[in-house]
Amino acid sequence: MVIIMKPDFTEQQLKDAIGAMEAYGVQVMVSQGSETTILGAEGDASALNQEQLSQLAGVERVMRVSEPYKKANRKYHPDDSVIQIGAHTTIGGTQLAIIAGPCSVESEEQIVGVAQAVEAAGAVALRGGAYKPRTSPYAFQGKGVEGVHLLEKARAVVGLPIVTELMGPDQLPLFEETVDVIQIGARNMQNFDLLKKVGRIHKPILLKRGLSSTIEEWLMSAEYILSEGNPNVILCERGIRTFETYTRNTLDLSAVLAVKRQSHLPVVVDPSHACGQAWMVERMAMAAVAAGADGLLIEVHNNPSCALCDGAQSVTPAQFEAIMDKLRLVADCVGRTL
Repeated sequence: MVIIMKPDFTEQQLKDAIGAMEAYGVQVMVSQGSETTILGAEGDASALNQEQLSQLAGVERVMRVSEPYKKANRKYHPDDSVIQIGAHTTIGGTQLAIIAGPCSVESEEQIVGVAQAVEAAGAVALRGGAYKPRTSPYAFQGKGVEGVHLLEKARAVVGLPIVTELMGPDQLPLFEETVDVIQIGARNMQNFDLLKKVGRIHKPILLKRGLSSTIEEWLMSAEYILSEGNPNVILCERGIRTFETYTRNTLDLSAVLAVKRQSHLPVVVDPSHACGQAWMVERMAMAAVAAGADGLLIEVHNNPSCALCDGAQSVTPAQFEAIMDKLRLVADCVGRTL
């Protein structure tokens, strides 16, 4: 249940409304947006008397919330969240955030070279896998700790914040110390113990949608992080598993619209993993921006044919630069900047 206060409520009326809710044994979350102040009930709200609460001075209306996620819900938090990553970069708001880099970190020369190229083209953050979850145990699994330190070296050269995937809680101390944005991959979206642990730190968390997860399940995973106290959650649509085999996954751009209506959290799209084919990335990236995405993850490799991981879906630095030029045109059409 949520109480929406009138625009001209007094501080005493706010205190009275909070006290009236707490009298029913719930905790109250106060969300003060640019135009609206909302009181949200956390806990068992079934006993709250909606009619009685609606009669309180300063209350505009009272609504029951049917969705199981609360902190991720736009009804509790009407304004879009803007997440700070690094010292000078945000995700959310009017500016699009383009995060680019190789699927996996392979060498210092590779990651620094790609970082310089994507930064010059307009990317605001550098992605690169240090630990790689692979279907086959015989495939390249990433360089681990060495990969994280190579990302640090690239950051020192170009100044971009770094984004990389966390595989398990044992890696968390290293990531908390060195990584700007911690990615929770699709396979770990419902690793609830891991979600709770990253919810207890205050690093931005990039939460990828699970391979076969519904939008509600995705938002409930975000709720795990938010409920532990970390408000810095960025959602990532990366394609879902369907019956179609032509593409690696099926990019669900309707999810961008649905999530933006249901939640205040920023949403980015990963067309590289969704399609699995480099030639599709440009058009799918443009479509994602048109659909309202707050940013993109694009895989860029200096030599895709020799990449140790996912070369088929990686674009070259020259192709990435051309994509950025196209994205600027689309962004302008939908009132965004790049």
